[in-house]
Amino acid sequence: MYAYIEGSLVEKEPAFVVVDVGGVGYELKITLGTYSALKSLTRAKLFTYSHIKEDAHTLYGFFDQAEKRLFMALISISGVGPATGIMMLSSLSPDEIHHAILTENVPVIQGVKGVGAKTAQRIILELKDKVKKEALVSQNAQNYEVSHNSIQNEALSALVTLGINKNVAEKAIINNLRNAEKDLTVEELIKRVLKSS
Repeated sequence: MYAYIEGSLVEKEPAFVVVDVGGVGYELKITLGTYSALKSLTRAKLFTYSHIKEDAHTLYGFFDQAEKRLFMALISISGVGPATGIMMLSSLSPDEIHHAILTENVPVIQGVKGVGAKTAQRIILELKDKVKKEALVSQNAQNYEVSHNSIQNEALSALVTLGINKNVAEKAIINNLRNAEKDLTVEELIKRVLKSS
């Protein structure tokens, strides 16, 4: 439906952004990689995927074409919907997904919330040849440091948006911050919570 949306970023959260295009605000669900790339920007061009169901029209936005191609490849697999595709790209970097598929590492893919063993095997089986042929790996987004409180709030907001129970997310955030050997970025914290829940 839409190839891309370009405009001013009026709201940025780890799970979604609002892009103003000529006075119309478009809400796009995004991955943590895209969020990292957008954090310091005031304007952006996001490549989009539109998902239409009876009860909802949802736009997904990606900072680059490579991430969108990987997302499209993932959701082409039976049992992998857009929400799971976003969850995978938020839990693992495109490089990690690419490597897991090529090395047939089922546990890494199965480690993503909502992905079972059969789905992980199906992803590997159906995408291995495609991943070899295409450059599905996006550039690693830069991480930016933010204050501890802001990190907790942003991570909690993103996790709740991704469907994690608020109380469960709060406890997991506190545990991960307490046990971290270094300061965590919002993205690292969310990935750790997603892998542990």
